[in-house]
Amino acid sequence: MSDMTHADPTVSPEAVAARRDDESLFVLDVRPADEYEEWHIDGSYNLPVYDDLLEGDYTGLEASLEELPADKEIAVVCVAGVTSAEAAAFLRDRGYDAKSMIDGMNGWARVHVAYAIDAVDDVVQIVRPGTGCVSYLVHDGTEGIVVDPSLFLEEYVEIAADRGVEIVAAVDTHAHADHVSGGRKLAAADDVPYYLHPDDAGELDEYVPIRDGEAIEVGQRRLEVLHTPGHTPGSVSLRVGDALLSGDTVFLRSVGRPDLEGTDEADVREGARELFGSLERLAALPDETVVLPGHFSDETVRPLATTLGTLESSNDRFGMDDREAFIDAIVDGLADEPANYSRIKAINWGEQSLPDDAVALESGPNNCAAN
Repeated sequence: MSDMTHADPTVSPEAVAARRDDESLFVLDVRPADEYEEWHIDGSYNLPVYDDLLEGDYTGLEASLEELPADKEIAVVCVAGVTSAEAAAFLRDRGYDAKSMIDGMNGWARVHVAYAIDAVDDVVQIVRPGTGCVSYLVHDGTEGIVVDPSLFLEEYVEIAADRGVEIVAAVDTHAHADHVSGGRKLAAADDVPYYLHPDDAGELDEYVPIRDGEAIEVGQRRLEVLHTPGHTPGSVSLRVGDALLSGDTVFLRSVGRPDLEGTDEADVREGARELFGSLERLAALPDETVVLPGHFSDETVRPLATTLGTLESSNDRFGMDDREAFIDAIVDGLADEPANYSRIKAINWGEQSLPDDAVALESGPNNCAAN
């Protein structure tokens, strides 16, 4: 332990994200155990003293000092960065190298990390480690389109600017239920087209419809539209050269859940039946096709990419040949629904205006996979 009196008492969520593999950083989450269990930073350690700290009671933290490493930097995490600041100060007074993560888990939800895809030219993968959401910038060096953008438009503007790329369009692969889309907002801000399949457009009228077999032209790049319903009626996958932006149709280890349009079992089974047909269609593409999904369950895979040939052996649902067995497996294995998904869908469909608490609505774990 050392004297941290003059050190910066905070650490940014982006810095924590950049150091996810750094064993010299110890992430201490002081939130209640149930909140931690529902959603947390991978690899963090939970010490549920939040309620006590709110009352100015540090006895629980004091009694747990032996659980904390004396030879590592400690990033203390709470909900919004206030209580963690007090906990970090308490630890620094006892000689620990402790800092509060700015904005807490609210800040973690805003982090976007960009990755180049070695196997695919001019496609940038943009991962939100706090939510499991993945978006993309597809460009030709001068013009680009953002696929499945979040509300944090400045992230995409900066990523594009760093590459000398002008954003000329936005597209959603489907009407999202887990996060509020930034597609329309981005398109309006830059006065560029926003593309969406009409089966997922709801009450929207300010969009350019895309249908199976069509292509979106961006500079010298073509995004070929494959209608792949199942997760939603208007879900599409986008072929970009030898790559497939699969949206929420197929992930690295699972497939999209078909129950977010209707929870009646008959509707779910029909959605699963459509999804099976969509997966069969994707499986017919060349085995070397690079699959770039719209969500992740294991963010240690960076960037998130595999091939269709690999998926057929590593993804249990994608590799199933029996349609009825697939439907039964999907129905029996459904996970918890995404938080606030009904409100998020209504916003993305244009049925509700964008609320002030839009960011808070989508904070939490990714639950868009079937199991």
